[in-house]
This record gives sequence, structure tokens and C-alpha cells, in this order.
Amino acid sequence: MNRKGLYALVCALMGLTFGMLTSCSDDLDVQQSYPFTVETMPVPTRIVKGETVEIRCELKREGRFSDARYTIRYFQPDGEGKLRMDDGMVLLPNDRYPLDREVFRLYYTSECEDQQSIDIYFEDNSEPAQLFQLTFDFNNETEDEDTVVTSGGKELPVVIVSQ
Repeated sequence: MNRKGLYALVCALMGLTFGMLTSCSDDLDVQQSYPFTVETMPVPTRIVKGETVEIRCELKREGRFSDARYTIRYFQPDGEGKLRMDDGMVLLPNDRYPLDREVFRLYYTSECEDQQSIDIYFEDNSEPAQLFQLTFDFNNETEDEDTVVTSGGKELPVVIVSQ
């Protein structure tokens, strides 16, 4: 190999090496935000004053990030009632509370004879924060036939048998 060919080969290798070293970045692209939903078991839509309904919930995450934190809060646009966690903590409307587990139960107790509605919000600590909302509507009617609403929004008939 002649001297010019060797010089060209060395220059090409040095250029390739320099290009590879400068194109690398020390910044790791770590995903810190994963979509999530909250699934529930069917919930009765009819409730009377003083009655409590159970809302069984499960936080479903599409991925895992060790620093992910979730919160829960609720708002009641119609009616009056109380929402509490399965550990007994009563939630105040519009206050944010940490959600420390993925499977939990909420208990809503009616405190009026009117139609009631609650919006429950779940939020993570990503930037920007992701928000998931559940809405439950309750009628204050007592009938022999009732319906339940699933987390997919479908109503299913339920027959209540008095004993």
C-alpha cells in the first residue's frame, strides 16, 4: 500500500472514530411517565339517604417508574354525601390525598334525598401530570329493579330480591 492510501485510510478511521464519540450523549432517556387507568367493579345507581355503596377500584398502570406517585380527590356537583377510603379516612371535596396502593375500596354514603353525582380524580406526579376521572350518578329511588354502572359506562340490570 502506498503512502497516500495509508494516509487516507488513517484519516477516514480517525474521522469515523471522532464522529462516533461526539454523537454519543451521556443523557439517558428514562421514561418517567406511563399512562394509567382506574377500573371499578359495577356500582349501584340507586341509593337512599343514609345508605352506603362500595366502589372497588384497581389502579392499572401500563409501565413502572419507581418514583411515580398517585393522588385522589373528588368533587360533588350534585347532592350531598361523604366519600371515604377503606382505611376509614374521610375525603374532603377538592382536597388531594396520596394513593399508596393499587387495589382499594371507596365508600360513598348518601346524605340527601336528591339525585347525587360525584367525580373522582386520580392524578400522577409526571410532568405534565396525567389525570383520570371516574363519575358516578346516583338516583334516590327505591324500586324492585335497579341498574349498575360499570367502569365502561354500560348499564346492566340487577334484580333486588327482598327476603
